Formats: sequence, C-alpha cells, structure tokens
Amino acid sequence: QVQLVESGGGLVEAGGSLRLSCAASESIFRFKSMGWYRQAPGKQRELVTTITGSGSTYADSVKGRFTISRDIAKNTVYLQMNSLKPEDTAVYYCNADSYFTGPHWGQGTQVTVSS
Repeated sequence: QVQLVESGGGLVEAGGSLRLSCAASESIFRFKSMGWYRQAPGKQRELVTTITGSGSTYADSVKGRFTISRDIAKNTVYLQMNSLKPEDTAVYYCNADSYFTGPHWGQGTQVTVSS
C-alpha cells in the first residue's frame, strides 16, 4: 500500500510563503506522475500542479507563484508557494499515480492565508 505523508501547511499572511512536502513510501519512479490538489470549503477538489519525468504543469491561478519539485533520493515532492493569497486557502492533498496500483492520496494538510 502506497503511503503519502504531507507536511508543511499552516497559517500565513497574504503575500507570505509556505513549502509543502509529500514523502512517498516507495520510489517515485513507480509513479506516472505526482502532484498537488486542493479543496476549499464548499468547493470541489481542483488540480494545482503535477510533475512527471518530462516536466510540470500548473493551474492558471498559481502560475508564477507556485513551484513543484521533487527529490528522487528522498522520494519526496515539494510545493513551494509564494505570494500567497486568501483564495489559496484550502486543504492541500498530495497525489501519486502509480503505474501498478493507480492513484493514491495523502491525508491532506491545511493552508490558511489571512488577509
């Protein structure tokens, strides 16, 4: 069973930064992609960013502010979030799409941006 453990959420003022981490229980080479989704209260879960061996993609709402990266040796994916806005407030979920067992989710980490 793939396990994804997120960390790094918290409360920050608008304009501030946070870095989220997602540590996988197995090599990230076993995943077609990894990424971050978020879900704000009363809204559907939305894709924020994904990363594969070929590159990364971003939602328009976070382009230029968020950066996804990965440390293969640590089986960890990071989400650096800069210039945070109140509308970025949400629970952020790590996702890993395994070649063998399909998609997996972390437990989520709360990000709250105060105005």
